[in-house]
Amino acid sequence: MRFAGMILCVVALGGCATIRNEPINMPLADKVSVEGGGSIPTSGDDLLIGLAFSGGGTRAAAFSYGVLSELDRTEAGPGKQNASLLDRVDYISGVSGGAVTAAYFGLKGRAALADFRERFLLRDAEESLRTPFTPVSVIRAYQGGVNDAEQFPRWLDENLFRGATFRQLNSADRPRVLINTSDVYNRTPFVFNDTTFKAICSDLNSYPIASAVAASAAIPVVFAPIVLTSYGSRCQAEIPEWVTAARNNGAAAPLLKELASAIARYRDGSVPYIKLLDGGLVDNYGLSGFTIARLSAQTPYGPAHSSAGSQNSSRSVPRG
Repeated sequence: MRFAGMILCVVALGGCATIRNEPINMPLADKVSVEGGGSIPTSGDDLLIGLAFSGGGTRAAAFSYGVLSELDRTEAGPGKQNASLLDRVDYISGVSGGAVTAAYFGLKGRAALADFRERFLLRDAEESLRTPFTPVSVIRAYQGGVNDAEQFPRWLDENLFRGATFRQLNSADRPRVLINTSDVYNRTPFVFNDTTFKAICSDLNSYPIASAVAASAAIPVVFAPIVLTSYGSRCQAEIPEWVTAARNNGAAAPLLKELASAIARYRDGSVPYIKLLDGGLVDNYGLSGFTIARLSAQTPYGPAHSSAGSQNSSRSVPRG
C-alpha cells in the first residue's frame, strides 16, 4: 500500500509539473520571396551606428541602459543642432539581458529612457518565476524547464511591451532591432528577423516581442524552451541564394555554413519544431545578428544601404 501511495503521489506531481510551451508563431498569409540578410536603411550620410548589447541578466540590461543614456547626452556633431547620438542609432543587436533593453528602446525610442529603470531595473523579474527547490520543480526541470514558456513572457508583456509585436518594432522611424537566441537542436544562432522567419515561412510581424526577448534570456533548466513551428515544408518560396551558396562552399564561414544547413532543415521539414534557449549559449556578445547579416550580404557595404538611392554608395559604408 505504501508503494502504491508513492506511485500515486509521483503521478499527481507529474500532472502538476506539466509545462506549457506550445508554438504561437503564425504562418505567412501569402507567398513571399525569401530575401538575403535584410538591408538596414540609414540616414543617408557617413555616420552609421550599430550597438551590440551582451548578455548577463539585469546587470547587462543596466549597462546597456547606461550606454543609451550616455549617447543621449552626446551631441551628434557639427551642424546637428539639438541632436544627440541616440537619435542616430541605426540598429541594435541584443542577447539575453541586453535584448530586454534593445527591444524596449527599439519600441519606444527616447521615451524608453524615462521609465525603463522603474519598469524593469528596479523590479524583481523573479516574482513571476518558480524558484523554490521542490519535487515539482525537479520534475519540471527534467521535463524541459522549471518555468514554462508563459510566465516570463507574460511578466515582460505586462511590465514593458504591453502586447506589442514585431510590426511595431520594425517601424521605419525606429532603429532596426535584432534579438538573438540559440537553436538548441542545430546548435546555431537564431535571429528574430525577416530573413529567418521567412525561411520558416512564418509571420514575424504578428509575433510578440515579449516572447522573443524571453527566448533570448531562457536559461536552460530554469526555463523551458520557447518553441516555434517551422512551416517550411509547406512553403513554396525559394530559399535565399546565399543559403545554397554557403552550403556548397567548403570555404564558407563556419557560422554561415551552419546556419545555412539549419535553414535547409527548416525548409525540408526535418526540423518541424525549433526550440529556442538563451542566446548566450552560442553568442553572449550579441554579435550574431550583425555577423550573419554581413556574411550573407550581396554588396560590399551590406546590410546597410543609403536611404537616398541616388547617393554615392560609399556613404552607406559603416564608419561608426
